[in-house]
Amino acid sequence: MSLLEIKNLNVRFGDANAVPVVDGLDLSVEKGEVLAIVGESGSGKSVTMMALMGLIEQPGIVTADALNFDGKNMLKLSARQRRQIVGKDLAMVFQDPMTALNPSYTVGFQIEEVLRLHLKMSGKAARKRAIELLEKVEIPGAASRMDAYPHQLSGGMSQRVAIAMAIAGEPKLLIADEPTTALDVTIQAQIMDLLLALQKEHEMGLVLITHDLAVVAETAQRVCVMYAGQAVEVGKVPELFDIPAHPYSEALLAAIPEHSMGAERLATLPGIVPGRYDRPQGCLLSPRCPYVQDNCRQQRPALDPKTNSLARCFYPLNQEVA
Repeated sequence: MSLLEIKNLNVRFGDANAVPVVDGLDLSVEKGEVLAIVGESGSGKSVTMMALMGLIEQPGIVTADALNFDGKNMLKLSARQRRQIVGKDLAMVFQDPMTALNPSYTVGFQIEEVLRLHLKMSGKAARKRAIELLEKVEIPGAASRMDAYPHQLSGGMSQRVAIAMAIAGEPKLLIADEPTTALDVTIQAQIMDLLLALQKEHEMGLVLITHDLAVVAETAQRVCVMYAGQAVEVGKVPELFDIPAHPYSEALLAAIPEHSMGAERLATLPGIVPGRYDRPQGCLLSPRCPYVQDNCRQQRPALDPKTNSLARCFYPLNQEVA
């Protein structure tokens, strides 16, 4: 049984007839696996994980055939039962550490709060463990940082504190939502190395939401490519990078600067992601796809097995001919 199993996840805002922000998503994560989710901004990556965490509030509507974590149906849990899981077995590191931390409390208090709620630790034991966690995420002078407020820390330090909070309950699955976006380049590499070291040490499942395909190539075992709320290709690394089956995957890879060395312009995909009121009848990529055929504009393809991946395309690329 997979650690995380998502089947036909739909997230809407407004009413049941609203256009889905996440549209029929199927996804799974195994214990100890690193799964990357990539795609343009607005493709539904973060919303998918927020739905799993129970962070979609009204007027959001979440439905799924299965939204199972560690054998538990997350949609059928009470708020109290969900709180026992989220923050302990299931944790998330958010994009912006400066907004993820509460500015009114010291970082030590915030880490100790996780330990009190989920591990029933208190007093000197909680403080000692909090210092150990700060040391584990490589914060120098960890004991002296316990009484610091978030505004007294740099962005990189704040993100390390956020990671310390996320791993305090020793989660089985850690979701990292673009954890290096707000940081400079040198700190980005340190944070990624830290996350991967912690993932291996604790044998956690890791869902990495990112725009950086180079990081995906180096760290993930599998990758899910999302477009306009749908998974358009899911496959192993490096096979999906070497021979992508979906035109959108091909376009993402072609847009990497290293692939345009010597060219006058960086490779781009014309057009924009369809919005709420301009979604095409057929394949959602059809207005932008260089390989579009007539039936692509009329019918919506399913996510089906191809040579090396699952792809949502009637005319997949790089396929073996029988």
